[in-house]
Amino acid sequence: MGHRDRNARLAQTAQLGQGPGTPGPAQEPETVDVLIVGGGVCGTALLFELARYTDLNRVLLVERYEQLAQVNSKPTNNSQTIHCGDIETNYTLEKAVRVKRTAEMIVHYAELLPPEVRDRCVFRTPKMVLGVGEQECSFLRQRFSQFSPHFPAMELLEKDDIASWEPQVALRNGELRSEELVAIGIRSTYTAVDYEALAHSFVEQAQAAADGSGRELRVECGIRVAAIAPEEGHAAAPSDGQSYLVTLEQTDAQPGQAAARQVRARHVVVNAGAHSLLMAQQMGYALEYSCLPVAGSFYFTPDLLRGKVYTVQNDKLPFAAIHGDPDVRAPGQTRFGPTALLLPMLERYKPASFWEFLKVLRLDWAVLSVLWQLLRVADIRNYIIKNLLFEVPWLRRWLFLSDARKIVPDMSLADLSFAKGYGGVRPQLINKRERRLMLGEARISAKPGLVFNVTPSPGGTCCLGNAADDVGAIAERLGCRFEREQLARELYAAPSGAASEEVAVAG
Repeated sequence: MGHRDRNARLAQTAQLGQGPGTPGPAQEPETVDVLIVGGGVCGTALLFELARYTDLNRVLLVERYEQLAQVNSKPTNNSQTIHCGDIETNYTLEKAVRVKRTAEMIVHYAELLPPEVRDRCVFRTPKMVLGVGEQECSFLRQRFSQFSPHFPAMELLEKDDIASWEPQVALRNGELRSEELVAIGIRSTYTAVDYEALAHSFVEQAQAAADGSGRELRVECGIRVAAIAPEEGHAAAPSDGQSYLVTLEQTDAQPGQAAARQVRARHVVVNAGAHSLLMAQQMGYALEYSCLPVAGSFYFTPDLLRGKVYTVQNDKLPFAAIHGDPDVRAPGQTRFGPTALLLPMLERYKPASFWEFLKVLRLDWAVLSVLWQLLRVADIRNYIIKNLLFEVPWLRRWLFLSDARKIVPDMSLADLSFAKGYGGVRPQLINKRERRLMLGEARISAKPGLVFNVTPSPGGTCCLGNAADDVGAIAERLGCRFEREQLARELYAAPSGAASEEVAVAG
């Protein structure tokens, strides 16, 4: 079944509007155990885990777009990669081992799926990180020695090995390149993922887990959250007495056209990318953070690579190094990138999100201090200027060609075409109190039962691990049954009896 057909089917079966039984504004709000805000891969992963591993009766997920996974999880807006830490040279060993464990949850989950579903979600390709020149090659040799005991599938590839894996990488004019080359490679594993298809599979599997149980799991698309109001002491609240009245509106409704409705949620988790921070700050929380959105652009070439080829990260740059990936939605094409552009919008190609950016920027001396710290580093300053030039239409292909030839030396200008409409935005947070740029995820626990998750890359990779953290907190607070051992066995491939420890350290 095609993605468009599947989207239409999900819209018909999962989307619930203002139909019979939906409370109107004058009625008592319906009560749900958990309200999930955001239908990307992180929100739907949480829905799946709540459905499969708890006995909660009523869970509602709302998504402001008419279809699921249309922002950061959309295939055009990310690198379609399962980031395991093996070829990402900006990861320390400690971080790589931690990320590997949660990244493998996607693979273990995929093994639970029927083959026809699995094959549209995850993909096997070889992958490598390429070192060019004496300094990078020495770095990769040392890294292989340190990392290979923890990543036994790693292989150290010399120039001839690289040529057998990726001829276009190792050869120039039919001969081995003159530069010193070394790569760390993984021959065959699940390396690529269609996060939009993965999100849809989470919903399908969540609905399958609830079928016939009398439990109610709903997905409503085209619904936005207008307000979240803490409510104290309601009878439906858990033992701490805290619940939330959430006002929902149709996204495309004009003022006065459609009445809002309220839902009473015993627990709320917001998984809405940069909009998680916006919603938190609108309620007066997380004011110590600012947001620096980083947009990425990509280029297409003919089918030049057999698998993913990454390059060594400049440790002075808080941005991803260029890589090449066979595109899972564009057969016969290889996608190169990303460039990195500081873009004053929370969503790429959505000019209206500029005004939302201004709200979360919260410009003050602390933010200016962090920007100055970045710009005073010559490597970062030059990188930012160069990536601004990458956005100049008549110049960008010439500039990008020079970088792309590090991976494919025989690439020509005719091979390159700018990938129009591709590239998302990653919300990099600034901690204003500490005056530093945060390069990882943020979980903002505003009040008991109210969580805002901001997940830049590798948030998609860690979606099931982050969801396991949220499920554990939800189960403890709401007192529901939580099948820890089943989750650990299925998603962590843990032996029976190790469940409590396995789940506790997830993510």
